[in-house]
Amino acid sequence: MIRDLAIRRDLIRIGGEIQGRAVSFDSDNEPSEQITAAEQALYSVAEKGKYEGGFVDFAKAVEDAALMAEAAYKRGGGLAGLSSGLHELDFKLGGFRKSDLLILAGRPSMGKTALATNIAFDIARKYRRGTDAEGNPVAEAGGVVGFFSLEMSSEQLANRILSAEAQIKGHEILTGRLDESDFLRFLEVARELESVPLYIDDTPALPISTLAARARRLKRMHGLDVIVVDYLQLLRPARGLSKDDNRVQELSGITQGLKALAKELDIPVIALSQLSRQVEAREDKRPQLSDLRESGSIEQDSDVVMFVFREEYYHERQKPNEDDPKFPEWQQKAERLYGRAEVIIGKQRHGPIGTVDLHFEGKHTKFSDPVRSGSGYAADGEFR
Repeated sequence: MIRDLAIRRDLIRIGGEIQGRAVSFDSDNEPSEQITAAEQALYSVAEKGKYEGGFVDFAKAVEDAALMAEAAYKRGGGLAGLSSGLHELDFKLGGFRKSDLLILAGRPSMGKTALATNIAFDIARKYRRGTDAEGNPVAEAGGVVGFFSLEMSSEQLANRILSAEAQIKGHEILTGRLDESDFLRFLEVARELESVPLYIDDTPALPISTLAARARRLKRMHGLDVIVVDYLQLLRPARGLSKDDNRVQELSGITQGLKALAKELDIPVIALSQLSRQVEAREDKRPQLSDLRESGSIEQDSDVVMFVFREEYYHERQKPNEDDPKFPEWQQKAERLYGRAEVIIGKQRHGPIGTVDLHFEGKHTKFSDPVRSGSGYAADGEFR
């Protein structure tokens, strides 16, 4: 009864605050921001006691760690988190862990969005719902994905996914240059994917506070197991920063907000990031941590930093004329680099850093595990 009365008092207080802000007609307090603040306040009441923080007994922390290890052991693949659908990447990371902020960075045209879309769709496609010991709904496999696309529209993202799954060039889908068999295959794949729990928000220039409120709402209504943000530099900081704050301070507030959201909702957050142009000036264009734009805050707040790199992209732009004596050498290297991609793990709090080799199929914008001979993937699918 005491708890019930306390929640009612909170609701009365929140209702009064909503009414007070609405009638104030403050030019700095827009209605959309009032709605976001109201949603956040109501969510905190609904989840009261769940995310309040404070000290945790070490025995409870040990129990939680043991449960995570048990879950990884039962999966048989050594994964403590969600699978990316890419075996070697999973092997290096142990999956995407709850409460982690993961940064996926790269220069334009490296395939950041394509890789993030591949991963998000694979997680959503594998989703299988179950219940925990208390009867609450949980994901037994895969998960519900919230994809915040600040650069591309939801239709463009869907087109990429359909192109990869139907094995049809995205340009042919957009221009309608499909024969009957391709069109029927496209429709069949589209029908199969209608039930996939992948939710896309393509609102541009989204403030971090609004993103958090919409993520909370999605979790409350449909469940939520992972968030993807494409991309970090297009998010707006929360209101309240002074006009003297520079971009580094703004981005620091954004990355701290994403990390706090990952911990609050107890899910991994994957945020894409652009790299500075200094990469282009080096002979070896493999990215490193210092190439992150405003790298201090991004590197500090994240649990994992990964870079997408395709040497083929740069080599293609050095193509000499066919009558040039260097052309045979260039062509030989081009054949060797064709379809090769790398994910460079530059930082990882839970494990080793290193490089993961992937195959990239440009016409379908799809990443996959490379075909290996002799050693590589065992019959059970685990990377050796």
